[in-house]
Amino acid sequence: MDRRQQKTRTAIFQAFTKLLETKHFNNITVQEILNEANVGRSTFYAHFETKEALLKEMCTEIFDHVFSEDLHSEKTHDFSGSGHGLKERITHLLYHLRDNKGNAAGMLSGESSELFLRYFKEYLTVMYEEYPDCIRPDVPRELALNHLVGSFAEAVRWWIKTRMKLRPEELADDYLRLIGYKEGT
Repeated sequence: MDRRQQKTRTAIFQAFTKLLETKHFNNITVQEILNEANVGRSTFYAHFETKEALLKEMCTEIFDHVFSEDLHSEKTHDFSGSGHGLKERITHLLYHLRDNKGNAAGMLSGESSELFLRYFKEYLTVMYEEYPDCIRPDVPRELALNHLVGSFAEAVRWWIKTRMKLRPEELADDYLRLIGYKEGT
């Protein structure tokens, strides 16, 4: 993708994010996205088939980085040299949500949170499956995964509503205590 295409795509993402912070996904029209992004209809459709495809692509772009197995050094945090345990993965994810309040965190707390949460939970499920020691063996696997994913998603929503007063490390520690998880057990 050349720079011009990337700039257009970024403008569409930003416009869509801004609209999602105040309106329900179903009430946003493609025309509103076009107006906010200052792009033409054919330009929009050259990038995305539908607004649903836009939402999915935006979530994929955010989550592919946030849930990456390779933890890199970033502006506000550095987990590149640490282990890749569940605590580090969760803390890394929380830093991204905090650092990108206008994107992921805004959508998690906005009127369209149920759609964003669906994609978020899909990625969380994959992440938890990488840590089989956090999945209780004495209950059905799907139930255990559903509990872990749902409780973490709700913990994140609570954290956003409290204006992220806890540091990411504090929330990660508290959450892991709540689910009774100890690394390496």
